[in-house]
Amino acid sequence: MLKNEAWTRGVGPCSMDRMRKKESGESSTEKRMNSAPKTVDEYMAGVAEPARGRLEKMRTLIRASLPREATEIISYRMPAFKHKRVLVWFAAFKDHCSLFPTAAVIEEFKDELKGFTISKGTVRFPADKPLPAALIKKMVKASLEKSEGKGRGRV
Repeated sequence: MLKNEAWTRGVGPCSMDRMRKKESGESSTEKRMNSAPKTVDEYMAGVAEPARGRLEKMRTLIRASLPREATEIISYRMPAFKHKRVLVWFAAFKDHCSLFPTAAVIEEFKDELKGFTISKGTVRFPADKPLPAALIKKMVKASLEKSEGKGRGRV
């Protein structure tokens, strides 16, 4: 056995390729992290129209529903609003915009959300339909109330 072979024993060719890539520079994860938006404005700038316009409208609706002290942040690589803790996230996708108000809020509004695609913590608003402004505001306010312990069950 050659001197250099001892450390590679039991390591397959795929592992060797990964090691070589790692030695050669930035990994794909590092590249993604370096290109991740650091502010909500940076995120918005990277969203193409017409999704950007819809997302700006959602951002305005959320902002109007929260106290002035609430701040915008990037969390999980998505825009979010925080007031003591993160209350809601929102994001743009190819054929929809999503609001992530937590599972408890979605459960509370499940009857009003009929007609929208929902999952445990996500509501999808299709690109070809108007945003339900009143419903978005109510969900954001419910998220705030739950975070302050005023709503039915904490988030």
